[in-house]
Amino acid sequence: MGNDCQFCGTSVQLPKYGGLIINRKSLSKDQVPRNLSVQYQDEEVLILNYQSLEELQSSLALLFSEQTPAYWVHIGNRATSRTFPISIQHLYERLTHSDLASVIHSENFTSHLQPIVDVHSNELFGYESLLRTTEQKVHPGDLFAFAHRAGLQSMLDQKARRSAVKTKSQYVEAGKKMFINFLPSTIYIPEFCLKHTFQMVKEFNVDPADLVFEVVETEKITDVEHLKSILDTYKSSGMKVALDDVGSGYSTLEMLSLIRPDYLKIDRSYVQNCHIDLQNQEFLFKVMDRAGSLDIKVLAEGIETVEEWEWLKTLGIDYAQGYFIGRPQPLPETELILP
Repeated sequence: MGNDCQFCGTSVQLPKYGGLIINRKSLSKDQVPRNLSVQYQDEEVLILNYQSLEELQSSLALLFSEQTPAYWVHIGNRATSRTFPISIQHLYERLTHSDLASVIHSENFTSHLQPIVDVHSNELFGYESLLRTTEQKVHPGDLFAFAHRAGLQSMLDQKARRSAVKTKSQYVEAGKKMFINFLPSTIYIPEFCLKHTFQMVKEFNVDPADLVFEVVETEKITDVEHLKSILDTYKSSGMKVALDDVGSGYSTLEMLSLIRPDYLKIDRSYVQNCHIDLQNQEFLFKVMDRAGSLDIKVLAEGIETVEEWEWLKTLGIDYAQGYFIGRPQPLPETELILP
């Protein structure tokens, strides 16, 4: 199994036996995996045989115990006579944590739904889709961290989006929003990389206007124009976009006038104890002022107490999310009791 683009992650189905093809120019002698038989070698190419994935893993484990090599190899599948490229670090991670690679490849996860309410009316506005594994209980953060180390981040991000859109079609009524996280770093050419997203929206017969794609990124984004092109591509297809964790990371207030999202979500650190924390209040006043001038709706996440809820309601926050309102559930909560 392959992919249309190598950036989306090469196959996680490594051949059970095959060849490890190495360009000699890319490494020194002490970077060659040991304990594997040599099938072919010359001045440019070295081909090592492995009889099982366990043998390949043990050979790489020995290599990585002494150093951290950084080069690309090709894996040769004897059954199909085909090869595919993969970095030696990604290969090592996938072999060492084959259980996590299997979760991603087999899509052994689902989407839980956390309610979002309209603060002005106390009515259900929509849900955020949150990834949860099924057969193996793996924390989503750990799964995405592994995917990053193993070169499978784009693949996981794609499949998580598909799970969210499918869940929307099955359980969330038309007219209610579905907030879906995505990683901008996995989207290289928006017009190409987002085709699969637009295709799945049609496949599951979901109204694009009900979908809000929410930027999530752990690393600071410096290419603002690229991010803007991603969001504009979503918008041009009738979908909405949101910036997550405003106040931390890259989502600074200064970017709002450039990006012009439909919604911005305030980082929970500014929501916690907002009814008594003067610094948080000062920041929240600034956010509301800037968002209001740009006609951007504001969503506060991480609300856990009635005091936080009441203060934010007085402030004029548009939408709210958090354990005080409802926890993530496999099926949507339709009846919410709020003060």
